[in-house]
Amino acid sequence: MTIKTALIDELEVLLQFPLDSTQAGIKIHHTAREGLVDAAAKLHEKGLISQQDGGYLTDLGYEAAEHLQHALRIMTS
Repeated sequence: MTIKTALIDELEVLLQFPLDSTQAGIKIHHTAREGLVDAAAKLHEKGLISQQDGGYLTDLGYEAAEHLQHALRIMTS
């Protein structure tokens, strides 16, 4: 199994969200790399973030970001 670039972009966007507060969001500006703009829109479609250009993590998005950060910590240790 390979990981496509679009999925890597989605993971990269999820990693930008801080997990220490549900009140902290992000904004993907229209001038950001195209892959990241598309990734944010896709994450919104999947119900992981509140806005097409970032916003806040949904409950499902928070859970996904939390698991992603744990996996990344394991893989980089």
